[in-house]
Amino acid sequence: MAEPEGTPYDWYRRAVSLLEGGNPDAAELLLARLREYDPDSMSVLEAHARALFDAKRYEESAAAFAELAERNPAEDYAHYGLGLSLWRLQRFPEARDHLAMAAVMRPGRTDYAQALTQVRATLRAREESGLPLEGPVYP
Repeated sequence: MAEPEGTPYDWYRRAVSLLEGGNPDAAELLLARLREYDPDSMSVLEAHARALFDAKRYEESAAAFAELAERNPAEDYAHYGLGLSLWRLQRFPEARDHLAMAAVMRPGRTDYAQALTQVRATLRAREESGLPLEGPVYP
């Protein structure tokens, strides 16, 4: 793969623009390259995790958000993104825990509260129906 044009900061801005413009796959390619160049950048890691999530690559986005949360446990968005990724992977108890952490850290964020409420409702419905708390309902 050829070196992107411009400075790493230009790469980052281009990737964020692609992500915000609804092109997460292209953004992810650029951000993956940028992570190789600057593996310690928290902003690059967060944008990469977002791009992976938006590209529906939930296993990879969960891993990236988990790394972000591990590197900065006080980062509410890392817990929120990890919770959403785990939710999509149908790992509801873990999703609940991370979404609850995000909601406690930022109680004014209605998106955090709504996601937590939905995951809790899913867990409650599965428990009441005797269904597994994780994974698909039907094999």
